[in-house]
Amino acid sequence: MLPDTELGWVNHLARLHDAEIPELRALDDEYELRAPKSYMHPEIYREIGDRLSQVVIAWPMLVADTVEERLEPEGFRLPNSADADDELWRVWQSNNADEESQLGRLDALVMKRSYITVGTNEDDGDTPLMAFESPLEMYADTDPRTRKVRAALRRYSDHTDSLVRLPEYYATLQLPNVTVWYDRGPEGWRETGRDVHNLGEVAVVPVVNRGRTAERCGRSEFAPILPLAHAANKIATDMMTASEFVALPLRGLFGIGPQDLEDADGNKMTALQAILGRLLTIPDDDGTARQFEFTPANLSNFHETINQLARLVASLGALPPHFLGFTTDNPASADAIRSSEARLVKRAERKQVAFGGAYEQAMRLVRRLQDGDWDPSYRRLETIWRDAATPTIAQKADAAQKLHAQGISTLRQTREDVGYTDGQIRRMEDEDEKTAREAAERDPIAQLARNQAGPPVEPVQA
Repeated sequence: MLPDTELGWVNHLARLHDAEIPELRALDDEYELRAPKSYMHPEIYREIGDRLSQVVIAWPMLVADTVEERLEPEGFRLPNSADADDELWRVWQSNNADEESQLGRLDALVMKRSYITVGTNEDDGDTPLMAFESPLEMYADTDPRTRKVRAALRRYSDHTDSLVRLPEYYATLQLPNVTVWYDRGPEGWRETGRDVHNLGEVAVVPVVNRGRTAERCGRSEFAPILPLAHAANKIATDMMTASEFVALPLRGLFGIGPQDLEDADGNKMTALQAILGRLLTIPDDDGTARQFEFTPANLSNFHETINQLARLVASLGALPPHFLGFTTDNPASADAIRSSEARLVKRAERKQVAFGGAYEQAMRLVRRLQDGDWDPSYRRLETIWRDAATPTIAQKADAAQKLHAQGISTLRQTREDVGYTDGQIRRMEDEDEKTAREAAERDPIAQLARNQAGPPVEPVQA
């Protein structure tokens, strides 16, 4: 049963969000390398906990960052337009979306989704506000039939360094025709303001990663990686512990027990303390002390296990082997490197489709706030992405030039294929036009033709 009041929506969305926050925080901690680990035996940790930290290999961070680094929007345009939409790109840039959208994409890859909010700008009516929100602060309820957001709630706090003031908590409820602001007092949430915009649509767009038909809330890129990363962390921690015990030569004495040894303060040493001090004592009935030494252990078995786990991570994360440190004596050729990145490029292109759809919906809301009505032509809006592959400039230029020479592509398309931005292409076109005009002015034949033709005739108004 859906709520029938605004405050009911606040409480309903807050309950749903609270149920999911522990999972989201756990995923965020995995990316930030602060997730709690318990790989070391308690007895060992008690003895050497201050000297040896548990090892954490940042494979989840590598998987998320590698995909996000290949996702870079460069503009928006309609299919029947050769140029990017300057006005939408101006709004995008005015909201610092180049930087902020990167944060939103990373949150979506790590924590299943992020959100884009669009709202009116009191200081500049022609430049609506865009914000990229964390799923730790925002939750949206989606209609299972229309796939549209029915309501969204953002909760956040204003933490203070003062010892007197307590943190203040706020909430923003977004409904199809109204946005309501709250703060939390002693008696709960209380309304502090509202904006009746009558959009007919919630101005919140989810940016969903790995959505499924049965689970459209998304899935983290970490899902298949975390079990392998935890196993590698355990093996690496065991390797460091083994290096503390057996990687260096261990001296031993027959005929002396731990009770015969004292530390610098005169306290009896435990057996583990003696081992950590590179001394093994073995009591003997005859009481004669005899010295011996163990050969240090080879830790290559740990290395091979970690390498095998790395290969599995590379397979599941679509990572080229050299991203995980696998190299050969003979460096791989450029073609081999590009071939190894094929799955990663395809994965990035899939993300461009999903994330681009969210960006396009956000820009439709921008245009709606600018014009006051929905423009049907913007249903076909598309996002311009930078090429997710990594071909060399020479290869891109050679392929683009051949297509242009054979009449397959235009000069503008050739410049886009090489990788120039829309602004750079327009500057080139202006320079081309200026150069052609100057060349025509220097051409005596063209100058004579213009003189014989006389001045241009102005059209006669009816």
